[in-house]
Amino acid sequence: MATQKRAARSIGSAATAGLGLMRALFARGPRRRRQEEILAELLQQLTLMTDEIHRANVIQQYRLTVDQMDRMVDDPSLADTASTLPGLSKGRRRQMIFANRQYGNLLLAHRVGVCDWDELLGHLRVLCRNEIFAEYWDRTVEHRRSLPADSMEARVGAAVDVMLEELADDPDEWWIVGPAPAAGLRPDEPSAGPVA
Repeated sequence: MATQKRAARSIGSAATAGLGLMRALFARGPRRRRQEEILAELLQQLTLMTDEIHRANVIQQYRLTVDQMDRMVDDPSLADTASTLPGLSKGRRRQMIFANRQYGNLLLAHRVGVCDWDELLGHLRVLCRNEIFAEYWDRTVEHRRSLPADSMEARVGAAVDVMLEELADDPDEWWIVGPAPAAGLRPDEPSAGPVA
């Protein structure tokens, strides 16, 4: 995965250098504008390919994480090696792992463009109604404190915090809890992956 990222960066750097060379070679003449248009289109396509490689890497990394989570759910001794949540029974630990998996799946769906910010909030509102997810969220608060404040995952975490607070205050109006999209919480960049 790191090799693919380096290759994508190298391709971008090479393309940029190529653009400079092409401009120097064709600085004069009637074909210059058309050649620059073609080169600009190629650079745009290369950028799209680089973005697609990045999304594929994110999905692959999530698959590896889910595979490990599946193993932890199947084998409690493996869950013990990865868990940072003390005082859980084996069954409750499995539930926490699965709650993390559900949350991570929603983040992945947003990161790769399957759902937009408003859809993500809608799915999270429903997930916040689940008592096990609420316990998972409460138990992993320390995990989220290390996230950069401007990261997508920190912004999603802040939105979930508000949802859970408002849900606790008025559980009958669960469908309207949470920050409005205009509240400045719309994420702009990807995060490192699921929390916990």
